[in-house]
Amino acid sequence: MSTEMKRVLVAGATGYLGRFVAKELKSRGYFVRALARSPKKLDPIRDSLDEVVQAEITQPDTLAGVCDGIDVVFSSVGITKQKGNLTFKDVDYQGNRNLLEVAQRAGVKKFIYTSVFRGPNLLHLDIVKAHEDFVTVLKASDMAYTVVRPTGFFSDMGEYLKMARKGRVYLIGKGDNRINPIHGADLADVCADTVDQDVLEMDVGGPEILTHREIARLALEAAEKHGRIPSVPVWVMRGAVSITRIFSRHQGELLAFFTEAMTADAVAPAMGSRSLSDHFKGLVAAG
Repeated sequence: MSTEMKRVLVAGATGYLGRFVAKELKSRGYFVRALARSPKKLDPIRDSLDEVVQAEITQPDTLAGVCDGIDVVFSSVGITKQKGNLTFKDVDYQGNRNLLEVAQRAGVKKFIYTSVFRGPNLLHLDIVKAHEDFVTVLKASDMAYTVVRPTGFFSDMGEYLKMARKGRVYLIGKGDNRINPIHGADLADVCADTVDQDVLEMDVGGPEILTHREIARLALEAAEKHGRIPSVPVWVMRGAVSITRIFSRHQGELLAFFTEAMTADAVAPAMGSRSLSDHFKGLVAAG
């Protein structure tokens, strides 16, 4: 089947990665249909979309027909901020499972899903377990699939810049663990490639390997601040995680994931060309 004839559904098109994927697919000549709970949020990328369908993947009755005529489904659907009473399991696992079932009934040929780098080793974290439980279901299905596992998004690194603008960037532990995060546009290029590739799983990182302390310095430089980079002991963060979970399981799990991310290396095969320093400077220039 030619590229021009392939029709792709992008679920999560209002998110950081999803909007880049939609743009990249459209630039390659694919037919792009976007699924969104709030279609108005797609206005910034409307020119990159051929169709928009309004649906909520946690509500199966709204998904009828969303995959009709579709060849490939791409999903980067997941939650970070609390949305009502929805949990990671409700959205990252069950929501994507609902979408997979609709795709199977519609005769979709392939499902591309973004999970978490080192996901199978992090099942003690709710947010990761939800992703990986869906990956297990996807692998057991009769659907061709690709699971993409990025080390971290540039959008995640934006938290460093937020702290830098206040003149102080906090690290967990010594800050000497390494990561090569990737820009959404670079990752979208990789994801678009998988539409026509037979690869089952792939780890993906950006072109620069940096320690968290180096990232903090880049953020301070971009913000033009001569701030401090204090370290919070790991045991203090673990205590904070336990306390936070008592009042909010969701926020506690996000804090646990953040702590894990800053205290373990996350280096994957390098892809793309965009630098984190340029990204920070661009955010500062944009105000």
